[in-house]
Amino acid sequence: MRHGPIPGAHGRVRPLTLLGDHPLHAPCEEVTDFGPELAVLVEDLFATMYAAQGVGLAANQIGAPLRVFVYDCPDDDEVRHVGHVVNPTLVETDGIVLRGPEGCLSLPGLEAGTERYDHAVVEGYTVKGEPISVHGTGFFARCLQHEYDHVEGRIYADRLSGWRHRRLMRQASRASWHR
Repeated sequence: MRHGPIPGAHGRVRPLTLLGDHPLHAPCEEVTDFGPELAVLVEDLFATMYAAQGVGLAANQIGAPLRVFVYDCPDDDEVRHVGHVVNPTLVETDGIVLRGPEGCLSLPGLEAGTERYDHAVVEGYTVKGEPISVHGTGFFARCLQHEYDHVEGRIYADRLSGWRHRRLMRQASRASWHR
């Protein structure tokens, strides 16, 4: 049972930044104003993520270079995690490293086997400035690490090397959305 408003219900769907767009490749700025504009941004992030059928979305993926991301992602036990983190810090990654398929709304239709830890902890703040700590395992840990990379100015392709990286870049260059 859900309590409170559905995230994104009052947001607007914004265009996604795509591979090669500057906001994806630069570290994001700290949020200093926890006012109504931030609440609107988080609503828009949820609305855009749901419209694109994603499980996570960072602010720079809609052109806002701020350290904010949202998620609606299951873990490996099918427990659904829904939330947002402002000014996230990845404080812990541990467990085993798994290579699993990873995609990104900024590289639509593509995916590649990417190595991530199966446990992650992100600390940050809510949209109201309250401290939070988010623990993830399995697929949700992958999601947290992926979105944290975005606010640091990295994409999952940056974690690939050799033939995996070459193959993904070749596929991206042939994609209909490539600029």
